[in-house]
Amino acid sequence: MTRSNLSFIREDLLNLSAYVATPISENNKQLTRLDANESPYNLPQDLKAKLALIYEQEIETNRYPDGSHLKLKNLITDYVNESVNLPYLISTNNISIGNGSDELIRSILMATCLNNRGSILVANPTFSMYGILAQSLGIITHTISRNEIDFSWNLDTANKLISKENNPPIKVVFVVHPNSPTANCLNSEEIQWLRDLPKDILVVIDEAYYEFSQQTLVSELPQHPNWLILRTFSKAFRLAAHRVGYAIAHGDIIKILEKLRLPYNLPTFSQLAAEFALQHRDLILPAVKDVMTEKERVYQALISNSLFKVWHSEANFIYLRLAENPTKENHSRIMAQLKQDNVIIRHTGDGLRISIGTSLENDNLLNKLAKHN
Repeated sequence: MTRSNLSFIREDLLNLSAYVATPISENNKQLTRLDANESPYNLPQDLKAKLALIYEQEIETNRYPDGSHLKLKNLITDYVNESVNLPYLISTNNISIGNGSDELIRSILMATCLNNRGSILVANPTFSMYGILAQSLGIITHTISRNEIDFSWNLDTANKLISKENNPPIKVVFVVHPNSPTANCLNSEEIQWLRDLPKDILVVIDEAYYEFSQQTLVSELPQHPNWLILRTFSKAFRLAAHRVGYAIAHGDIIKILEKLRLPYNLPTFSQLAAEFALQHRDLILPAVKDVMTEKERVYQALISNSLFKVWHSEANFIYLRLAENPTKENHSRIMAQLKQDNVIIRHTGDGLRISIGTSLENDNLLNKLAKHN
């Protein structure tokens, strides 16, 4: 259809660039897929068998899912409190569950900025869905560039933007801890800046990679009713196929997110899988250590390759750029060469992001990079 035939569509959406994921087909199941920051490990076969048995015995496919998510919320509450050794830090009233973190991000934007009530602030490079979802809702995104040395926020620029007479005003600041694609955690100055932000700004701290970095700000939530933390089961818990994310925040914020959430947003099997993963986290989460050991090995190999400039990583992926002429075209050339060898990585944030795979997958990547050096 031509643009004139889409006159009923909002004009700003015609120029929206969607998030593009690698297509999955029979032909690429043998790919070394290091492009999506997933865990390289499937659930252990015995756990998958138990989960399949739960599906067979417990799920009534003719019934809607549990719209309250109460059992899963209880398990998340126990897990979060246990992780910071604060048994009564949060309750189920502090949890909202989404079909992936993307749904929660959209609800946050709808609750704060829709109808020209607010705009958002991000520092690029970062997770692209904040801007994509904002644009899909007609919400303005203010962007600043990160410091090139360590990808920290340029706080002076951020403060000037926030204090400026923006129309509409900045209502949400999105930060990622650690950031994707650059894999750096918030530093002490940035954390203090978040503490000092005006209380009429919602601070969203995305901790999708918490289990890898072991750095979290969840213990500070009671002191900051304008903070919200996002987490996911897609990474360390190995449930990317099930699309389960959750928000942790003050009860008043959660009440609003629950109003915006669709009644049956999370399929029954996804709820059961997340519950099952939390109940068996002693068998699932130890693999995080293996991933981080592999991450360090791959990092050491990459920094010895003069072709690249590589940044330190606190997550399950590594960010790098060509040391000379780091253009999109040159990065795309490397990606194309790797793809010919059935290795997939991602170009984002003016550089290359490499997810950590199994030891065999990582060896394959390093061998192919050496071949093209």
